[in-house]
Amino acid sequence: MDIDFLKKLVTTPSPSGFEQPLQELVRGKFEGFADELKTDVHGNVFGVRNPGGKPRIMLAAHSDEIGFMVKHITNEGYIYFALVGGVDVNLVPGQSVEIHTKKGVVPGVVGKKPIHLMEEEDKKKKQEIYNLWIDIGAGKKEKVEKIVSIGDPVTFSGKFNILQNKRLAARSFDDKAGVFVLTEVMKGLRGKKFSAAVFSVATVQEEIGLRGARTSAYAIEPDIGIAIDVEFSSDYPEIDKKRVGEISLGKGPVLYRGANINPVLGEFLIQTAERRKIPYQLSGSPKATGTDANVMQLTRSGVATAVIGIPNRYMHTPVEVISTIDLENAVKLLTSFILKVKKDMDFIPGR
Repeated sequence: MDIDFLKKLVTTPSPSGFEQPLQELVRGKFEGFADELKTDVHGNVFGVRNPGGKPRIMLAAHSDEIGFMVKHITNEGYIYFALVGGVDVNLVPGQSVEIHTKKGVVPGVVGKKPIHLMEEEDKKKKQEIYNLWIDIGAGKKEKVEKIVSIGDPVTFSGKFNILQNKRLAARSFDDKAGVFVLTEVMKGLRGKKFSAAVFSVATVQEEIGLRGARTSAYAIEPDIGIAIDVEFSSDYPEIDKKRVGEISLGKGPVLYRGANINPVLGEFLIQTAERRKIPYQLSGSPKATGTDANVMQLTRSGVATAVIGIPNRYMHTPVEVISTIDLENAVKLLTSFILKVKKDMDFIPGR
């Protein structure tokens, strides 16, 4: 397993709308394993194997991450910003950030009044994004504007850390973990024969409305669509298992039952895992999953969809934690599934 490449993925900035550096990285990785390779007008990157095969399988993992955008620069040189995606505002004060400008990365910090100077009312106040600012140390608006522009993307400066027990911590495993799985599946299919056409897509702008998956699925016209994304783990304090379910790191990828999952496809994935003795966990999802599978399912006249989830602690923070064991088993499951699918398989429920 190419951990160095995974590190490159999570440390390459890609807030929604600014995924290009990451897409170039993924495209370079796909080049060695794909029969066809393309990037569309939105920035979705497609790696295709056996393009004339049947059924047509779309594997989707979103390449964008949560972040911020420069909105205003004060006369004193402080930078105010907006959220890109679902950022917990309470996490933002006191963080180190990186502003991604045309002239390169500009480091900064999100300032905050010291606790020593706070009144009791200050301590109780709800954080609002429009009251927070970035300090790059420049001191004057004119100096800031020479290197920072309105609309520049901003990300957390989180490091990539190898923890104990085959666990990793970093920002943006949501969903760089899924993109990594895509590249490993493509690598695993090299030299193998199978019936299906496989379209592995690193999609864009999932965090702001599943936008890349919508257009790429329309173009591909898949028979099967599988989203690879992260899933809330429930193996740490203050997580309600009655709400989330029993999901733990290291116990295998998550498979789902529910409205967003084609029942025939969902059961086939479970059977594949059991036959290959691949550990998996099961989650119930009574409505749209909020993953790329949601829009794939509703493309054109409908697509048989499923989701494979990578258990993730502390989602949408700069310190998301995953297990390499779950990554490995997700790759095994998807690769085994693709090799097993036959061109005449029927995914219409009830037949």
